[in-house]
Amino acid sequence: MALSIRPARSCDVSLVLKLIRELADYEKLSDKVDATEAVIEAALFSPGSTTRCELAEWDGEVAGQAIWFSNFSTFRGRSGLYLEDLYVRPAFRGRGIGRALLARLARECATRGWPRMEWAVLDWNQPAIDFYRTLGAEIASDWRLCRLDGAALAALAEGD
Repeated sequence: MALSIRPARSCDVSLVLKLIRELADYEKLSDKVDATEAVIEAALFSPGSTTRCELAEWDGEVAGQAIWFSNFSTFRGRSGLYLEDLYVRPAFRGRGIGRALLARLARECATRGWPRMEWAVLDWNQPAIDFYRTLGAEIASDWRLCRLDGAALAALAEGD
């Protein structure tokens, strides 16, 4: 069996969105997905976009993806890589695909001179937490993800 990883192309947009929806189903967050193919295409392929998607294929069949973008650490004074989504389809899990996608992103960091890669994991997703720990990832318990969206974001934007 052969694994290959390649950057997504504009002709892959419907597939990328399908994988996003599969991940949302797994995370029990399907009701939060309002992305469309047009939105994903613009995010990944508009001039100047810093959002990227890597697709993993197993014997030519799409097995998973990693969607990422650059972020910035004021403490380090340099950019880094933020992994927004890592998803491997259930039928392909246990074959090293997730590790290979993360290794690809680690090489991207090394090539660009970026000192770190970060991502979030749901606290109930123990298989993912265990997997990340095997890679040497630190699971930070002293940081909490904060998010403003919907009505709260609109209210803040309209405030003083």
